[in-house]
Amino acid sequence: MTLPLAAALAPVAGHAASDSAPSGPVHTVYTAGDIARCIHPDPRWSGAAATGRLVEGLLAADPDASVLTLGDHTYPRGAAREFADCYAPTWGRFRERTWPTPGNHEYHSKDAAPYFAYFGARAGRGYYSLRLGSWLVISLDSNLAGARHAAQLDWLRAELARAPSRCTLAFWHHPLYTSGGHLGPGRMRDAWDILYRAGAELVLSGHDHDYERFAPQDADGRLDRARGLRQFVVGTGGAYATPFLQFTPNSEVREASFDGVLRLRLLEGAYEWQFLPAAPEKVPAGAVMDRGRGECH
Repeated sequence: MTLPLAAALAPVAGHAASDSAPSGPVHTVYTAGDIARCIHPDPRWSGAAATGRLVEGLLAADPDASVLTLGDHTYPRGAAREFADCYAPTWGRFRERTWPTPGNHEYHSKDAAPYFAYFGARAGRGYYSLRLGSWLVISLDSNLAGARHAAQLDWLRAELARAPSRCTLAFWHHPLYTSGGHLGPGRMRDAWDILYRAGAELVLSGHDHDYERFAPQDADGRLDRARGLRQFVVGTGGAYATPFLQFTPNSEVREASFDGVLRLRLLEGAYEWQFLPAAPEKVPAGAVMDRGRGECH
């Protein structure tokens, strides 16, 4: 059910990214999840190596840019050896510039201990916030349940009240909405609703090994271009592709043919996005990468 590439990766009508110099602070982030598949015999030639080389070059050109990883850093178990042998030689080369969130495969190891050990203070307690440019950026753990998830939601409400921002981005692993293999609605509806009521702009997720962009919507999947959150699913970090199973309402772009990363430029009162393929030579001639611009609420 993948759309033809030229149609799938087209700019949003009326919201093309601007090439003019923005006013105010700008912070660029590169993001993807579902990264290092340790079944590959040599990580130097894996999908994670290809996306890692892309990101590493982009970071070298912009010393202030950051990386947001969307979970499932290693496969199959998030084990310490996988982080050492598969992730470290690829995306681990820029660990000091990476802000992570855990996926379900990290929790295949007890309490995701190797993940927390590898990222250290940058992993927080599984959820944390930071400022990138003028934006409030919040990482949440979509694997939590029960009292632990309730505590996370209490923290989220308090953080949004403590550090209000015109522009807010949240990221976690499991997408609430997807057309991919883990059909929704998925986890984190309660977190989405809290963010929606606080006026947040963006949610980033992985889990499905594809690229998908949704129109702004509320926590019940209703289109809301004035106040809704725009969700990107970017599970294209290098593990392996998975197909789309359906068309989910408000899905605007879908592509599952190649690996890559999403570039976000976090502007003063706005954001711009562009999907960057890891191997441009494999992209069909005439295809246009998904790009666009949105305004903060």
